Amino acid sequence: MRRTKKVLKISLIVLISFVVLLFLSGFLFQGKIVSLVKAEINQNINAKVDFKKVDISFFRHFPKVSIGLNDLEVMGAGYFEKDTLLFAKRLDATVDIMSFIRGDNMSVYSVFLDAPRINALVNKEGLANWDIMKEDKTVSDTSENKPFNLQLKKYAISNGYIYYNDLQSNMSATIKNLNHSGSGDFTSDIFNLATTTKADEVTYIYGGVPFLNKVSTHIDADIKIDNTKDLYSFEGLEILLNNLKINGNGSIKSLADGYDMNINFKSTETNFKDLLSLIPAIYEKDFEKVTAKGSTNFEGSVKGIYNESSMPGYHVKMEVKDGSFKYSDLPMGIEKIHFNAVVDNPDGVTDNTVIDLTNGHLQIDKDPFDIRLLVKKPMSSMYVDGAVKGKLDLSQVANYVKLEKGTSLAGLLDADVSLKGNVKDLEKEQYQNFYAAGTIGLNRFNYTSSDYPTGIKINTVNTRFTPTKIDISNLNGQYLKSNFNGTGQINNLLNYLFSGRPLSAQFAVNADKINLNDWMGEEDSTSAGASSAPFVVPSNLDVVLTAKVDQVKYDKVDISNLTGNVVVKNEEVKLNNIHGNALDGSMTINGTYSTKENKLKPAIAMSYAVDKVDIQKAFYAFNTVQKLMPIGKFLAGKLTSSLSANGKLGSNMDIDMSTISGAGNLLLIEGFLSKFAPLDKIASTLHISELEKISIKDVKTYFEFSNGKMLIKPFNLKIKDIEMEIGGLQGFDESLNYTVNMKLPRALMGQQGNQLVNNLVSTVNSKGIPLKVGEMVNLKLDMGGTMKNPTIKVDLKQGGESLAAQMQQQVQEFAQAKIDSAKTAAKDTLESIKKQLADAAKAELKNKLFGSKDTTTVDSAAPKKDPVKNVKESAKGLLNNLLKKPVKDTVQ
Repeated sequence: MRRTKKVLKISLIVLISFVVLLFLSGFLFQGKIVSLVKAEINQNINAKVDFKKVDISFFRHFPKVSIGLNDLEVMGAGYFEKDTLLFAKRLDATVDIMSFIRGDNMSVYSVFLDAPRINALVNKEGLANWDIMKEDKTVSDTSENKPFNLQLKKYAISNGYIYYNDLQSNMSATIKNLNHSGSGDFTSDIFNLATTTKADEVTYIYGGVPFLNKVSTHIDADIKIDNTKDLYSFEGLEILLNNLKINGNGSIKSLADGYDMNINFKSTETNFKDLLSLIPAIYEKDFEKVTAKGSTNFEGSVKGIYNESSMPGYHVKMEVKDGSFKYSDLPMGIEKIHFNAVVDNPDGVTDNTVIDLTNGHLQIDKDPFDIRLLVKKPMSSMYVDGAVKGKLDLSQVANYVKLEKGTSLAGLLDADVSLKGNVKDLEKEQYQNFYAAGTIGLNRFNYTSSDYPTGIKINTVNTRFTPTKIDISNLNGQYLKSNFNGTGQINNLLNYLFSGRPLSAQFAVNADKINLNDWMGEEDSTSAGASSAPFVVPSNLDVVLTAKVDQVKYDKVDISNLTGNVVVKNEEVKLNNIHGNALDGSMTINGTYSTKENKLKPAIAMSYAVDKVDIQKAFYAFNTVQKLMPIGKFLAGKLTSSLSANGKLGSNMDIDMSTISGAGNLLLIEGFLSKFAPLDKIASTLHISELEKISIKDVKTYFEFSNGKMLIKPFNLKIKDIEMEIGGLQGFDESLNYTVNMKLPRALMGQQGNQLVNNLVSTVNSKGIPLKVGEMVNLKLDMGGTMKNPTIKVDLKQGGESLAAQMQQQVQEFAQAKIDSAKTAAKDTLESIKKQLADAAKAELKNKLFGSKDTTTVDSAAPKKDPVKNVKESAKGLLNNLLKKPVKDTVQ
């Protein structure tokens, strides 16, 4: 018995020691594992890889050893060196315990990736950021020479996020909360890989069209992998897209330069409700309350070669018969839904795509709505044959569709439009060959939502379609207490939608009053800099807006009788003759805002002319005035001024004052200057009380500014019997470097002031220069320091040299700084242009060497754009950024 206890005790000690040893071994072997991992990475990957630490555990996946990399990050290389390819919270690999103890040729059996964020990118030249594997130059690679030997049996990804954007193929995808796993014997030449995939949201966009939009996805697939033939085949593929069930089968064969694909898929159910589940607005709002009838058919195939120069062909067919749906808690439904839709591309050449939507029909409250569309040769010579006809009472929409909370609709929509012909005829202005006719009318429209709580009202608007243009007439409505009316025309809507040409349009709008502060909403000065970003002017617009507004309120400025026009063209917004009465005077503004050369630092140019405006109101209304004319804080009165300037904006849409250069003039009609530190400094130094508060009239100055400094050209000022000539440099940081020539009657100076003059005369006489001073003293004042804390140096002016001659060195320094600033700006512009030309040249060379994806001839004058993206960018960008409310002034 005693012997048994002794054996148990020894065994327990050994077991505890073994467990402790296993626990400590994670620390003992960590340095060696880190070295092996980094050596393996550097040997095989051309990228920057980093991780916080290596975590070794004998218990996480017992009986295998778990080697984990925490906070793994992989940065791209070359073109993508600033892009993160992968970040994962943890990467786990399980290895054989004995191979781990030996410390070499470790057998890896499984890999687990926790919470990865994958950013997969392909640029316009087809270069992928995941192509980071180094070329294997060895003839044979035996497992004995490698620290890790892949014996993979299982892998898994949990809580993943993937963003994929292929600029060359114009496709993108986003996958949120991805959970994927696969198991199989990867060491075999032929084996079955069992996979399961789940994702909360999958979005897939191709050619600007969202084929999947935030779709919940579940895929189970058993894939037969034949490494001897590089063939991957599958039967019984099961896909669940929201409620739509799809089965598939086929194969993918790996080729030297791509893949040979042969895939077929078909929906397993014929319930119309399953197809409705792909519509987010329906699926995401009480989908369980939807009852639906009707039969559907959804099937398709993908067949052909996929590589850098070709795409596989595809065929997708969707059919709905006798469809209807209704929410159980809403009074109405949509009935008699029919359509046949086919998207066919036999060979992968985009120009051979045919889109055919026929028999499109639905009925709402007994009102029919019909649509059909046929599109052929979309790239080279697009042919369109389509029509839409029907009436829609928007006030009834909430009776059959769930709207967002706080959203309401009203109004009558009446459409009857048809068109037929070749879009090329429109481009060539051969309008007689293209048929377009019909009207769209909207009456008593009213829309409210959480974004527009006060509502948007359109009393009437009528549009008439012709081959040449779309006329817009009788536009009349209200928004945020503003009543507006207008007319206009769109000159090339079809070319814009189908050929990617810039949208050409003209609009004329009249309004009674507009409060732009309400239109733009409040903006907190503490957060604006962090959240704002430069507005990129769309390249696909050629729009002219002519406006006339009786009253405009913009921040602190009230403007009346505002007129002018805005032109958006060639990635530039141009303001032409914007004129109005404001600040107790009038003003005219011209300017441009362009993102053509630099998207992150937009170029701006501005000229203005103001007449008899109130100085104080102008100073506190605009931050730029505070920078250019800080004296305005201490000056009351009226001025007339003109100015022209150019420069750049920063990343937060604020003016980068270091880049601003320009020139102007200022006529002070009459004013009163007080509590101005530089003038107070002169008054206290010379003991002249008359200079503490002065009234000035008809003073005109000319100035230039560049590189953060302003050059004030000499101007004359007379105050009572005091004559002053003033000029010099002033920084945007309020630094001063002025020279003041002054003719001063000694009678105006007090005893201390006269003593200062006597001391200056004595100093000059002590140098052997005979000098007498009469009742009028000529002084030279050098002013430095800052606007708030100036310094004064006083000397006797002995010669007849003009102030312009005295300022020669300042002028030369300013001119050189201006040249240097211009060179820097020109260099930045040249580098931007060179990069654009280089990118275009690379693309052209690649097309000539390897051929483009489409072998058809494409009109090079028609830039290919993403119409859906551009429409959103055009409308939302212009409203949110051109009418962007400035940060509240903080200068007091």
